[in-house]
Amino acid sequence: MTAMTRYPTPLPVPFSKAVRAGGFLFLSGVLPMDAQANIIAGDVQVQTRAVCERIALTLSELGAEMADVVRATVWLGNLDDFAAFNEEYRKHFAAGLPARSCVQTQLYKGAKVEIEVQAWVGD
Repeated sequence: MTAMTRYPTPLPVPFSKAVRAGGFLFLSGVLPMDAQANIIAGDVQVQTRAVCERIALTLSELGAEMADVVRATVWLGNLDDFAAFNEEYRKHFAAGLPARSCVQTQLYKGAKVEIEVQAWVGD
């Protein structure tokens, strides 16, 4: 049987910020929120930077780093932001880009981006 560990989020929402199952770490989708759960103002690059920094912080807290990310799912509020998003996103994966899907959808409180990642952390 594979060991599984759930890591609670400090936000008042009904999900774990991450779950480790076997050698994988699954992070819940990350929105560009401040500590009070308000969406950070700014363009898609500002919001992408905030999301990637929060992902990196969560990974670090759990013994991983951005280089360990093997898969990302991205939701953009507007696909017209795709090029600007990619410009910022690329900076956070300098060690190697993960596999990725990207779709357009309406996001919580008008956020411009949400990213969910899975990382390989070993057995």
